[in-house]
Amino acid sequence: MTKKRFLSGCVAVLLALGLVTADVAVASASCLSPQQTRQAVNSGQARPLGSLNVGGGQIVSAQLCQRGRGLVYVLKVLKNGKVQNVTVDAKSGRATR
Repeated sequence: MTKKRFLSGCVAVLLALGLVTADVAVASASCLSPQQTRQAVNSGQARPLGSLNVGGGQIVSAQLCQRGRGLVYVLKVLKNGKVQNVTVDAKSGRATR
């Protein structure tokens, strides 16, 4: 069994148990490695993480992921004592929802 197939199976089980949302599952399947993320930022395909405005919250985790033809940051943001999932277009820096 390949690593990708194993991970897809794990995500499917977590989805079935309700432990992750579909958004997180899709993102994890197509996210960039740290090296690929650095390359995307250095080439201008994505903004640096520190340049994103998350509405006064603090980014506690971030992944740069492929979505459609572009890149998005999938973020967990701590604001007012609550962690929120936020997806941001990596090129424009605007929240996608």
